[in-house]
Amino acid sequence: MIVREMEEKYHRPFRGYLCVVTAAICWASSGAVGKYLFSHGITPFALVQVRVTVSSLLLAGFLLLRRPDALKIRPVDTPFFLLLGGVAMALVQITYFYAISKIQVAAAILIQYLAPMMIAFFSMLCWKERPTGAKLTALALSLAGCYLVSGAYDIRLLEMNRVGVLAGLASAFCFAVYTLLGERAMHRYGPWTVLFYALLFAALSWHVFYTPFQYLTSSYDTLQWTGMIYVSVIGTLVPFGLFFVGVNHIRSTRASITATLEPISAGMIAYLFLGERLEALQVAGGAAVIFSVILLQASREGDELVPARIRASAIRDWKSRHPSRQEPGEEAPLNGP
Repeated sequence: MIVREMEEKYHRPFRGYLCVVTAAICWASSGAVGKYLFSHGITPFALVQVRVTVSSLLLAGFLLLRRPDALKIRPVDTPFFLLLGGVAMALVQITYFYAISKIQVAAAILIQYLAPMMIAFFSMLCWKERPTGAKLTALALSLAGCYLVSGAYDIRLLEMNRVGVLAGLASAFCFAVYTLLGERAMHRYGPWTVLFYALLFAALSWHVFYTPFQYLTSSYDTLQWTGMIYVSVIGTLVPFGLFFVGVNHIRSTRASITATLEPISAGMIAYLFLGERLEALQVAGGAAVIFSVILLQASREGDELVPARIRASAIRDWKSRHPSRQEPGEEAPLNGP
């Protein structure tokens, strides 16, 4: 198989952008559900424990039935996944939900979306990612758009709960670390493998450092369970999986900038289903974020460090060394001989 065919098979930028946009819409819908649950007796700690547990169990069942090879990892990589899931992802979950339990959802989302700036800075400084004009312009537009669409010009940050603001900043940092570690893991494994072990170790952490199986002894009603299942599936499993698929095709910086569509999605959901108004500045902010994503997609910058391309190269090298053997799956060149 020639290089072009391998790249067409494994490296699909448009698919990456589409997955991240869908993830942003899912995350937007779950924030409001989480806020509702907090006002009806569910603590952020309890919700996070249920969220990562249900998500990991559902994904384990799916992979066992459809892609059992995706559950295989090298034992030597276990500490890395423990860091990715047991520390980074576990902290992403609680810092974000704790923030929205203490401050306005719009403010929490705005603070969390400082993460793209952190990701871009690290990638350009340490991973030699090219700081192109399109990328820097898109980053600036997305941050400005988030500021406007979240209505932050009306938010008095100094009067908000300081612990909530600090939790939001911690969430941005943890999300940046989680995204960067996830990209590095996808140099070896497919996105769903990476997500499964991130969720698994996050669930283990939340059963070690919080009351184990707390949800089994609590008398949650049907509405509360419905909300928690929604957050687990539509707010966790689906968007985190799609986000990693996006990172797999367009890398962390582009994916995190594209994910700033989340506050726009939240505003549109509130406008369409909750009857909330959108001010002119919010509409302008939404347009800025949308334009930033279009700018990224239109630039079509090549990048040899895209995870999908790295694994495609590994498959090609593996096949050149084993010409008589059947074509491997995504993980085979790294798990096999």
